[in-house]
Amino acid sequence: MGFPDWIPLFPLPNAVLFPGVPLPLHIFEPRYREMVRDAERDPDPMIGMVLLRGEWRRDYYERPEVFAIGCAGRMVHCEGLPDGRYNILLQGVREFTLHDEEQSRSYRRGRVVWRPPAPNELPGEIRDRVRRLMRRFDGLRESRVATRLLEDESISDELLVNFLCYALDFSPLEKQALLETAAVSERARRLCEVIQFALEGGAAASRDDWRH
Repeated sequence: MGFPDWIPLFPLPNAVLFPGVPLPLHIFEPRYREMVRDAERDPDPMIGMVLLRGEWRRDYYERPEVFAIGCAGRMVHCEGLPDGRYNILLQGVREFTLHDEEQSRSYRRGRVVWRPPAPNELPGEIRDRVRRLMRRFDGLRESRVATRLLEDESISDELLVNFLCYALDFSPLEKQALLETAAVSERARRLCEVIQFALEGGAAASRDDWRH
């Protein structure tokens, strides 16, 4: 089944979806309840996640500005609650570029151009660098977020990189910059830069704590 030209848009200030990654969402606003009800009737329900930008708080209930690059998720689970809210689960599918919008319904819909498939394997040196940096990052924060992923040889390079981009404690803008990269190898290189920067910041903070 091909990807549609128009998809519903779900703009949020703090959620960036990546292909292959699951994203649970609690839907409570009336306009997005309508979005879910409409999606349920689609044989292949897709929702486009886009990040809000600029002064979005001023007109959040209208049409605040969003980044043009987003990621669509397939709605793989939908639980309706007694009060009309929903718990849904999206599975990231593919990145898109937003080209136009229409709002004939209470929620926004976008005309999108889908990113073409790209090689999803990493050169060996980049894969090794991601793994080295992540082991240092996990050790510094004592979080062990990625330990099991790094040890699971069945996970593809693309899913490993995308899950790290989604799950690590970086800002939404940093994650958006990672999403906008054109291929998994470029995304992995940029991810390494972000992790390296975080490691250097953590080391500097540790030195400051020691001095005080």
